[in-house]
Amino acid sequence: MTAPEGRGIGTDNAFRILHVSTGNVCRSPITERLTRHALCDRLGDPMGGGLIVESAGTWGHEGAPMEANAETVLADFGADASGFVGRELLDEHVIRADLVLTATRDHRAQVISMGHSAGLRTFTLKEFTRLVRAIDPATLPDPRDDGMVERARALVRAAAALRGWLLAPSADADEVNDPYGAPITFFRSIGDEINQALDPVVTALTGVPTRR
Repeated sequence: MTAPEGRGIGTDNAFRILHVSTGNVCRSPITERLTRHALCDRLGDPMGGGLIVESAGTWGHEGAPMEANAETVLADFGADASGFVGRELLDEHVIRADLVLTATRDHRAQVISMGHSAGLRTFTLKEFTRLVRAIDPATLPDPRDDGMVERARALVRAAAALRGWLLAPSADADEVNDPYGAPITFFRSIGDEINQALDPVVTALTGVPTRR
């Protein structure tokens, strides 16, 4: 099946990462902004060497700000929460995305059910982390020679190829729970969970380890 015209892979010099949760006011904004922060930390470039990071929600609160506790979590990591506006997930978001990372398996199923050849580029965040850890970085293009975008595309292909062979240890292992309405302590635990899952992903995408 040929991907629809306009999808990110192979259509321009950018690689779009789309983070998806339910309301797009807690988990996916935290994940979006922590990804941007990690890319900037490694590359010194807010655009991440051609990697564009966005988010949306399957029941997104269109035009809403992120939850105050989510902003606090981002501040804890030194990440920028400013200017965020919630979005409802639309076909065009999925069509343009090169990699879709969801908070839960239900979100993943909803994205895939939208069509647009999304199955091979849609994972839960924790699923993608597990797969990325199993990929030898030496098998990926060197971003210094081939560019960050080509490396990212190769990483997605490699992760998709591994998915049927490297299964989750439990039913809940690939889930990020929803902190909506919870106290700040729970938000912070979810923030730590997301940050830990993102670290190997951003390292694999960029070829640059986190600064310690």
